[in-house]
Amino acid sequence: MRPRSPHLVRGLTAAAALTLVSGLGVAVASQASAAAGCRVDYSVNQWNTGFTGTINLTNLGDPITNGWTLTWTFPGNQHITNGWSGTFNQSGQNVTVTSPSWSSTLGTNATANLGFNADYSGTNTAPSSFSLNGTACTGSTPTNPPTTTPTTPPTTTPTTPPTTNPTTPPTTNPPSGTKVDNPYVGARGYVNPEWKAKAESVSGGSRVSNNPTGVWLDRIAAIEGTSDSSSNGSMGMRDHLDAALDQGAGFIQFVIYNLPGRDCSALASNGELGTDELPRYKSEYIDPIASIESDPKYRSLRIINIVEIDSLPNLVTNTNVATCATMKANGGYVQGVGYALNKLGAIGNAYNYVDAAHHGWIGWDSNFGPSADIMLEAARASGNVNNVTGFITNTANYSALREPYFSISTTVNGTSVRQSKWVDWNQYVDELSFAQAFRQKLVSVGFNSNIGMLIDTSRNGWGGPNRPTAASTSTNVDTFVDQSRIDRRIHAGNWCNQSGAGLGERPQSAPASGIDAYVWIKPPGESDGSSSLIPNDEGKGFDRMCDPTYTGNERNGNNMTGALPNAPISGAWFPAQFQQLMANAYPPLS
Repeated sequence: MRPRSPHLVRGLTAAAALTLVSGLGVAVASQASAAAGCRVDYSVNQWNTGFTGTINLTNLGDPITNGWTLTWTFPGNQHITNGWSGTFNQSGQNVTVTSPSWSSTLGTNATANLGFNADYSGTNTAPSSFSLNGTACTGSTPTNPPTTTPTTPPTTTPTTPPTTNPTTPPTTNPPSGTKVDNPYVGARGYVNPEWKAKAESVSGGSRVSNNPTGVWLDRIAAIEGTSDSSSNGSMGMRDHLDAALDQGAGFIQFVIYNLPGRDCSALASNGELGTDELPRYKSEYIDPIASIESDPKYRSLRIINIVEIDSLPNLVTNTNVATCATMKANGGYVQGVGYALNKLGAIGNAYNYVDAAHHGWIGWDSNFGPSADIMLEAARASGNVNNVTGFITNTANYSALREPYFSISTTVNGTSVRQSKWVDWNQYVDELSFAQAFRQKLVSVGFNSNIGMLIDTSRNGWGGPNRPTAASTSTNVDTFVDQSRIDRRIHAGNWCNQSGAGLGERPQSAPASGIDAYVWIKPPGESDGSSSLIPNDEGKGFDRMCDPTYTGNERNGNNMTGALPNAPISGAWFPAQFQQLMANAYPPLS
């Protein structure tokens, strides 16, 4: 949500990682008639005395329906300390992993992803073989010869191919417990009926009310549902999940947002948990969420978790703020995010996207690399980087998706646009170029190469009569940028209920290289914060950046805030804002 100072640097060094990949044959023995055959891809990220092991188990034979057991023998003194996506047991060098209760089936060509943390000394040699349900294999489906020799040949030879191709994969969702590369592809999103009703209460709202939006779990009470209407209404997690099943939705999006000391450098979205309440976060917030998401009733849904907005980047740029310094010192953000990723990543149909701020916050070199490093630190705290499906940028913010009339390489009369007051030496001028570049940086520090990015486009359209239609002809770099830019905020540091904003690109899957989806995680029409102090029982304070009369501070260059007046507390319905977002939508609404 918030832009942060680009000048506060925190250097983090990622632990060195060594990856060993071994494609090993594994046998399947499920039912008496099932053909055996499967593959194991085994890899490790290791350090001096420990390592994280990752196993991707692919069934090449008939479906397994009654549970699976994977076994192997370590060649050295490796000792597993904890594991996920299976029940791990070790006796000496022998390891047995049984399928979790929520993922006891493994269809043909389906893959189970499991992993573990372990310690060792000496040489960490990979296991030489695996077996599944007691049978070893060579990595392919064996062809068994007939037990008797046919006495007569076939009387005819087919001259035409079959009318159907039995090798064509089905178009339905993969088997339960099998994660797809991009959960947005081929799936219809859940439409929150509470937001839909609010949208349709405003004239013209029915034009966009059937778009999927994020469901924000911004306090413990939101898990079970609340009776008030100030923020998330009365529906709890199970209510939303049941409604998603009724809709026939393919995916549902939850915002996991309740860290201790939440949003440490702002006030409007402070949370209910104090800086020292990490145990409550784990036991009263994350554990109940994980329990609900792992209910087999919801196996058919792809459950997408947007993990902790405005957290990790604060540890890079804002440790001059006392609360942020505390959260850096006590590890609450890193350990909290790590715990959430661990618990939710173990669920076979759940997908975790970690918040990665936006280009106006960490687009400077001093913030770009350190932010990637601390995100890797949190992922490793979860036990495995595989717990991260991807990252999301621009959540609840206003940064333009594209600036069509200039790029970071544009010069004006020999002067780079980076020298303009608006760009302020940033390396990026829009969100798409930033998200694609940050994805590559994340992969380079140790995240999987198949991670995808999400961009929240719920309020970054910047259409309407004030939208530029061509590049400026000015030879002054500041004038050129100000007249050419799509983002019409007074300053890129303004973040609260911005006047003139519009709906952006509608939610869509795989819209650009490296981008899993454009999403509306911040439901359009829900306030960023109150224009004046409004007492509430949700821990949400009053931030002057939401006050339209405030003349600003060092974070927005001492400019006016550009905030709309008469706004309610963050998360509450703000119909005047929704009307403006529709009026300024780009692409325009019909």
